[in-house]
Amino acid sequence: MTFVRWFLGKIILFLDATFSPTPQARGPEEQQRLQAKVSELSLYQFEACPFCVKVRRFLRSEGVVVPLRDATKEPHRKELLQGGGKLQVPCLRIPKSDGSAQWMYESADIIAYLKTLNA
Repeated sequence: MTFVRWFLGKIILFLDATFSPTPQARGPEEQQRLQAKVSELSLYQFEACPFCVKVRRFLRSEGVVVPLRDATKEPHRKELLQGGGKLQVPCLRIPKSDGSAQWMYESADIIAYLKTLNA
């Protein structure tokens, strides 16, 4: 089973790299505004997880950079378990003004949230 996961992961990564989306064209001011909105976010993910790839492809198509946290390695694994309560990826950490954080799971929910930032 481990070999199958490894092999499928390599296929997913190969296809993702081969058919990478083109970033959306925006003016420099609009791009800078959008990047500022996502600069505090963190995406906890596994490299070959298909749902994580889905979120990363959306980010690439939007042309924004969100720091990626590899949840297979410490200290990110521990942060995800302590903050979010479960080891499930993708997970978007959204800091709040009071110092706490919202932990958003599910790729479709994460993409929907990111789309609201661009509105």
